[in-house]
Amino acid sequence: MSDPTDPIDVFSFFCYLLSFMARFSNLLRFIRRKKFPFKFIYSDDYWVDLGQHVFPVMKYRLIYETLIRTGVRKENFVLPQPADDEDLLLVHTQKYLKKLKTGNLSPSEILTLELPYSKELVRFAWLFVGGTILTAEMALKDGVAVHLGGGFHHAFPDHGEGFCVFNDIAIALEKMKKEGKIERGMVVDCDLHQGNGTSFILSRKDYGFTFSIHQMDNYPAEKTSSTVDVGLWSGDGDEKYLSSLREYFPLIYKEFKPDLVFYLAGADPYDDDQLGNLKLTFEGLEERDRIVIEEARKLNLPVAILCAGGYARKVEDTVSIHLNTIKAAQKVQRKYF
Repeated sequence: MSDPTDPIDVFSFFCYLLSFMARFSNLLRFIRRKKFPFKFIYSDDYWVDLGQHVFPVMKYRLIYETLIRTGVRKENFVLPQPADDEDLLLVHTQKYLKKLKTGNLSPSEILTLELPYSKELVRFAWLFVGGTILTAEMALKDGVAVHLGGGFHHAFPDHGEGFCVFNDIAIALEKMKKEGKIERGMVVDCDLHQGNGTSFILSRKDYGFTFSIHQMDNYPAEKTSSTVDVGLWSGDGDEKYLSSLREYFPLIYKEFKPDLVFYLAGADPYDDDQLGNLKLTFEGLEERDRIVIEEARKLNLPVAILCAGGYARKVEDTVSIHLNTIKAAQKVQRKYF
């Protein structure tokens, strides 16, 4: 193993840092000029050691640090707390929670989860649910809120799947409903992968609308039925994706009239994502964000934005896509409110 103080390693890291900052220069200039009209939800504890894994946990910290460097003040960030078991039980089973706490997941359950089990992972999962609940509350208050995490849409009531321990989206929606803060909630899932867990959980709830636009020839192999599913195929790209999206927005907003929209702004439809092949460009993804957020805010619908997935070969690409989502939300919110 090389010495981290070796001059070659230090020089390489310095070059990487310069490249990283240059990539965001235009975005940073835009953000620095504008005051943020909404809150960010983030914790320094958004970290778990997964070893050599495709899930880029570091992205949460990188998004936060980039925002801070732009001049976003720390008071713009709201610190989440771990969710209460009572909230988790709105969606998940007592038996599943007990297995997680005691470490009694079976080998097949861990294989399905696709994450190495640890107490740290359990803490990480509980905290992220608390973050999405807080994001929903802030969105209802301010019109928009951004969680620098969340969007774990593959989790089912009795098990986790595909990097998702708990279904934070469904839990937050159910909590807002239970507390009388909303009557109807909508999930707009623009992650690369179909939100099978969320669709399953909300499938028989007339107060929950699930929209998913995703790559068909990809995980999960068996899709559950959303209220609206839009299945695209490898290589479809910007034009097909955006034209499909425009068929439904703002139409479904006007028809369902949700009191709150959960927007999963996944970075994984990107052209150079390791787990997908929809081939969207940076510009296509930013237009996607504009459509979903702007059409909601035109109708005065609050939007809770969750970063969801993103597995680009270069982590800075994933970070850039998430920052572009924030930029799109900032433009919309300043334009209409």
